[in-house]
Amino acid sequence: MSAAPAPLPLQGLRLDVWLWAARWFKTRALARQAIEAGRVRVADGPCKPAHALRGGESLQISRGDERFVIVVLALSAQRGPASVAQTLYRETDASAQARSASAAQRRVERRAAPRPPPTRPDKRDRRRLHAFKQQGRDPPAEPS
Repeated sequence: MSAAPAPLPLQGLRLDVWLWAARWFKTRALARQAIEAGRVRVADGPCKPAHALRGGESLQISRGDERFVIVVLALSAQRGPASVAQTLYRETDASAQARSASAAQRRVERRAAPRPPPTRPDKRDRRRLHAFKQQGRDPPAEPS
């Protein structure tokens, strides 16, 4: 009877699996869709969901208005807690600075932008309208 072979260290892991395990996307299907849409790039180039990801590779991930540039530190095919998932990658300093500058710019623009008027009255406005319409009206007649 021979002992079971020891598992080999991961030489390469599918990109969509790693993105899911590192908690960048909630499901593998969402990770695959993002890759196919071009929102995930490996080393400044397009890639496919089955790309064999290796440690040390650089990824560019776009989620909404945010752009991340990360370096893969470790591979894992198993989704674990967020604290473990954060040890699988490191965001570059330039990426973190660019994201904070972009967030500050969006905050400034949001403050300067005029707010559109509400299209429908809220609860307080409805009460005021009702009270205004009831002014000058005779109280309802009591049934006899």
